[in-house]
Amino acid sequence: MPDGGLYVYTEGMRASDRAYNALREDIIEWRLRPGTVLAEVEQSERLGVSRTPVREALSRLTAEGLTTAAGGRGVVVTDISLDSIDELFELRETLEVRAAALAAERGEPGIFGELHAQLLRAPELLSSNDPARHEYYALVSRLDDAIDSAIANSYLANAMRSLRVHLVRVRRLAADDSTRLHAAAAEHAAIAEAIAAGNPRLAEAATTVHLHRSLTHVKATHTAR
Repeated sequence: MPDGGLYVYTEGMRASDRAYNALREDIIEWRLRPGTVLAEVEQSERLGVSRTPVREALSRLTAEGLTTAAGGRGVVVTDISLDSIDELFELRETLEVRAAALAAERGEPGIFGELHAQLLRAPELLSSNDPARHEYYALVSRLDDAIDSAIANSYLANAMRSLRVHLVRVRRLAADDSTRLHAAAAEHAAIAEAIAAGNPRLAEAATTVHLHRSLTHVKATHTAR
């Protein structure tokens, strides 16, 4: 288990699911960096499962685009290029701007009003220790989940969930930038506020601003790596 990673296993969870969840978390959190070779024997020993569950987990990760076959090297963690970041954000804008508008039209104002209030307090979490920062990320996830539920469109919600596994990984590029995290918290609060107010145009605008600023920052961070 690298760098103090914590894997929480549910009793009765299949070995392949445990391996998949652990490897996915390590990739998203950058504990397994782009180009890392994921050998079945090594990973089975590290995760405490046999090679077959690891092989199944790697197949699922490859289908998601988090790993890829690299000839004789086996399976490696995929890189995040500037081109792929642009493509992700093109799709993200198409999906999330529309979802924000739908959530403003269909969502429960009280739910988003509470999320807005909590996001306004996010700077307290971001100024604290690492576990507190994870509370902030969990709060952002709750906003995502609330939007998914409010839009009442399973196809759109599923498309956004598939995209987010890559976006979370990209988002971690800014994990050490306190200024950007504080700005993002304010942007998320503005999105929640617009949805709570039932204003779809304002929700679209707040989401567009957030995505533009996020893309600009991520690309600058990626270039500096």
